[in-house]
Amino acid sequence: MSTKRDYYEILAVAKSASQDEIKKAYRKVAMQFHPDRNPNNKEAEEKFKEAAEAYEVLSDPDKRAQYDRFGHAGMNGNRGGGYGGGGMNMDDIFSNFGDIFGNDDIFGSFFGGGGARGGGNRRGRGTRGSNLRVKIRLTYEEIAKGANKKIKVKKYVPCQHCGGLGAKDKNAFQSCNTCGGSGQVRKVTQTFLGQMQTVTTCPTCHGEGQIITSKCGHCKGEGRMYGEEMVSIDIPAGVQEGMQLSMSGKGNAGERGGAPGDLLILIEEEPHQELQRDGLNVAYDLHISFPDAVYGTSLEVPTIDGKAKIKIPAGTQSGKIFRLKGKGFPSVNSYEKGDQLIHVNVWTPQHVSAEEKEMLDKLQSSDNFKPNPEKSEKGFFEKVRDIFS
Repeated sequence: MSTKRDYYEILAVAKSASQDEIKKAYRKVAMQFHPDRNPNNKEAEEKFKEAAEAYEVLSDPDKRAQYDRFGHAGMNGNRGGGYGGGGMNMDDIFSNFGDIFGNDDIFGSFFGGGGARGGGNRRGRGTRGSNLRVKIRLTYEEIAKGANKKIKVKKYVPCQHCGGLGAKDKNAFQSCNTCGGSGQVRKVTQTFLGQMQTVTTCPTCHGEGQIITSKCGHCKGEGRMYGEEMVSIDIPAGVQEGMQLSMSGKGNAGERGGAPGDLLILIEEEPHQELQRDGLNVAYDLHISFPDAVYGTSLEVPTIDGKAKIKIPAGTQSGKIFRLKGKGFPSVNSYEKGDQLIHVNVWTPQHVSAEEKEMLDKLQSSDNFKPNPEKSEKGFFEKVRDIFS
């Protein structure tokens, strides 16, 4: 799982491209990296999936508008993204976008022309496995730097005894008598408009085109068993609470060799004891004594990755905001990085001794200790506006 490339860059089109241009661009890229042209080529398969994911978003006006506004973050979590922010599998692609190729080329049969991949289940393959969702809790430091998490996921895994076939051996299959091995049944009905033909999934073999004559004794013909798998998850830097990532093929195993589902990773942030996140920025409340505010001082403040020393100038007022540039969180979709904002609070004692009260009484009558802000001194809201402008 790596930082995603821009969808327009993947299809090599401009942001102003029309729907027709996007469709033509996707067809060109998909043809280039099609698995039947690149057998056993994992890199080509990933590029094929990447192009389909880009087309899935850019071909939908609503999703495209959301992507143009929020980038990849708009495709995650609660903001949408047809496939949870990525992780499309081959069945999704063939089922949803197959007709874009039509019947005029050598791949027509794979994309709806011949029907072999046009439906949800391909002939000779079982049912696709369901998706799984897990929660990953991250510290501020892990979010800032990115992290690798290894977790045990309890799920359906392919049966080790039959290799996921569900049969005793590879010869324990026969063609389905109901559909003749096509996986589909056709029904012709007579209406006042004439004959109408409908095609449905075969109820006997459930679209697989074949049936098992001798089931595996361990998985009872399902091709999978309940177990667990150790999954290594690479979390990119800059993720946020509620964001959802996806790992293709790491969900439940499908029945009888069907494609596995996806693993959806929901991000949770572990609260920091001293810092508070605000988008890409980090906020920290610094409390200083009245003498330090008058004389000035140097102090250490906590940051995401350790400590930083800052200088407090003499005469610092309560409410002053200092900025540590680049000490915030990185953006998951760009090279932008936030800052750390330090809000100064001058501490006022709640109880004083008799001796301290006597000193304060003397100071109270001094004109120098009476509030007298300069006209050029900015108010709190102006300071905040200057920081974020």
